[in-house]
Amino acid sequence: QVQLVESGGGLVLPGGSLRLSCAASGSIFSINAMGWYRQAPGKQRELVATVTRGGSTRYTDSVQGRFTISRDNAKNTVYLQMNSLKPEDTAVYYCNMGVLTIEWRQADYWGQGTQVTVSS
Repeated sequence: QVQLVESGGGLVLPGGSLRLSCAASGSIFSINAMGWYRQAPGKQRELVATVTRGGSTRYTDSVQGRFTISRDNAKNTVYLQMNSLKPEDTAVYYCNMGVLTIEWRQADYWGQGTQVTVSS
C-alpha cells in the first residue's frame, strides 16, 4: 500500500504565498512523475504542474511564473510553492504520483486534497 499525505493549504490574501507539500509512504520502490492538480467548485480537475524524476517541470499557462514545483526524491515528497496568489487559484489541490511498488506494480496514487482559498 502507498499513502500520499498533503499539507500546507489554507486561507491567504490575494498576492500572498503558500507552500504545499505531499509526502508518500509505504511499499515504494521508485516514483516517476509527480504532479499537482486542482479542482475549483463546479469545474473539472485540472493539471497545475508536473515534475519528472530527473527534475524537468511543466506548468499550466495560468500559473507559469507564479508557481514552482519541486521534489525531494530521498523523502518521496513533492512541493508546490505558490506566489502572487489570485482569487481564481482558489480550489482543492491534489498531489499525484506515479509509483512503482516493491511488489513491482505501477500505479497512480492521489493525495486526499488540501483546500487553498485566496480571498480578502
